[in-house]
Amino acid sequence: MPITTEDTVRWLNQLAQVLHENRDYLTQLDSPIGDADHGINMDRGFKAVIDKLPTVAGTDIGSILKTVGTTLVSTVGGASGPLYGTAFLRAGMATSGKHELYEADYVGMLEAALEGIKARGKAQPGEKTMVDALTPALGLDLPQIMRRASDAAEAGMKATIPLLATKGRASYLGERSIGHQDPGATSSWLILKTFTDTMG
Repeated sequence: MPITTEDTVRWLNQLAQVLHENRDYLTQLDSPIGDADHGINMDRGFKAVIDKLPTVAGTDIGSILKTVGTTLVSTVGGASGPLYGTAFLRAGMATSGKHELYEADYVGMLEAALEGIKARGKAQPGEKTMVDALTPALGLDLPQIMRRASDAAEAGMKATIPLLATKGRASYLGERSIGHQDPGATSSWLILKTFTDTMG
């Protein structure tokens, strides 16, 4: 069963709802190791995305994802706007002109998004960032890849708790960043989990 343009729009609408519901939780995670605004920023960004979706109705999946990316860059504050914006822009380039995504397209989209985040944030796995949630979601066998990607991202997110932050705002805290779950890794997991739940 391919992922269609309609599925993509449904996912983004659902994601906006999930991020709104988790706004306080993400902000609470960001409070001890960041600027205490991650949930607020993600909620604002995806509200703006939902406002823009009608303007790309009927276009290809790549165009929709690129619109998400440019909207996030212009509306989300902090590091998350440029990072997620770049991720969605790269995912949009990987799916350009497609109205249906098959398993290989899905993998290519995830890889492009992750590479965009790594290039923009200069981050690698183990540095307590969203890269730690997204990296384990790749390199899986194709069958049941979406569910496994979501589960792997959840494990990666939880694995940020004992890590020392060496990138981003949390890195300023040094040893005090240990013991806190990374908010960016958490929102990355929510994005993948919502994708899986919506398509499942």
